[in-house]
Amino acid sequence: MRLIRSLALAGALSCAAPMALLAPQAVASSETEAWAPETFTLENGMEVIVLPDHRAPVVTHMVWYRVGAADELPGKSGIAHLFEHLMFKATDDIPAGEFSKIVARNGGQDNAFTSWDYTAYYQRVAVDRLETMMEMEAERMTDLILSEDQVLPERDVVVEERRQRIENNPGAILFEMMMDELFEGHPYEIPIIGYMDEVTQLTLQDANDFYGYWYGPQNAILVVAGDITAAELRPLAENIYGSIEPTADLEERVWPEVQPLAESMTLTHSDPKVRQEEWDQYWQSTSYSVNTETLEPHALDLAAQILGGGRTSRLYQELVEEQGVAVSAYAFSWTDLRATGLFGMGASPAMGVDLETVSEAAHAVLADFIENGPTEEELARAQSSMIASSIFQRDNQASMAQLYGSAAARGDDLDRIATWPQEIESVTPEMVREALARYIADQPSIQTQLLVPEES
Repeated sequence: MRLIRSLALAGALSCAAPMALLAPQAVASSETEAWAPETFTLENGMEVIVLPDHRAPVVTHMVWYRVGAADELPGKSGIAHLFEHLMFKATDDIPAGEFSKIVARNGGQDNAFTSWDYTAYYQRVAVDRLETMMEMEAERMTDLILSEDQVLPERDVVVEERRQRIENNPGAILFEMMMDELFEGHPYEIPIIGYMDEVTQLTLQDANDFYGYWYGPQNAILVVAGDITAAELRPLAENIYGSIEPTADLEERVWPEVQPLAESMTLTHSDPKVRQEEWDQYWQSTSYSVNTETLEPHALDLAAQILGGGRTSRLYQELVEEQGVAVSAYAFSWTDLRATGLFGMGASPAMGVDLETVSEAAHAVLADFIENGPTEEELARAQSSMIASSIFQRDNQASMAQLYGSAAARGDDLDRIATWPQEIESVTPEMVREALARYIADQPSIQTQLLVPEES
């Protein structure tokens, strides 16, 4: 899964930690009580989620905005990501570049990230510094200074970021080509970092319009996880965030329907910078946000784990261990997008093996998996592995804040986070086979080939 992982860092997310693309993995049922969310809404419309965790006097403070790359106006790609940068510039009371320094001086850590579906900002600090973090976040929600001296140099930073992460990354270029075809006509076809020719044309007016419309309390979610209760947080939230006036009457976020891929295709990209060739295949699938009535997203996540989730997976065992035609083999399932999902598999060939040989071997493994489904033993291992990962995640305060915040920003039912382990456990081999039959078998797909140029 090397290509997907590198792309998540290079262009699919603007974030130091690519947690935003992880499937929802909640805590095991025996431990959910400790993370039971307490929620309330301020009079200005700002939603608040509190996740008490009293093991240490530390909190994770996050503010989520229901706006991402998918909400950008035509021709304005990259503005959501640019604005993530601008939020660290000067406000009325905080000089440019000082926000993170103040967090650090208070013994904390901070960062931000942008996805197609949302933008989020967070700090992790001792609980006695929480009020300071809230005041700082409220300050940049209301009093960010936008001027050409602030916006245009930061736009140039993003241009250079795109040049380094995308233009100089053959795998990222190929991934953009794929997304442009797989989600043609839908905002997910647009890279989060934006198209180069559009980012370079973003203006101060664009920034002002974006800030004025999207960055208000009525479009924000406050998530605080850690050594605090809702009763303790409420007066702080009401005093600091509750006094902020809504900035705009937001229209409902309505995106075009994801159109089914009309036909299968193969995309190739060769570049002298390629050191390891790679073959991948992608299908449209479904997501937890879209598919709330069935366990198909769960089944697809389990299918990816069984098919290509590590050295014991079917693809790795057959292509790498048995046939020796690949040096890596993997599968992946993106089921945490608001509008749709993505399922894929891929492999990197061994020395002297061409991509056609690798793809044929992978297709044989997939065909058997689709026809017969997983064994009881395979499914049980995958279920145990995913639930164990969710229990481990429960020990990470920031991960839980991330999980609940992203779900709320997508408009998901927060109660399903607690029931996720039981839902995973209830998936049967037949459910996996049926999900593969519906979304993968005989469905149009896109294959990509990352190539080393032929010698002239």
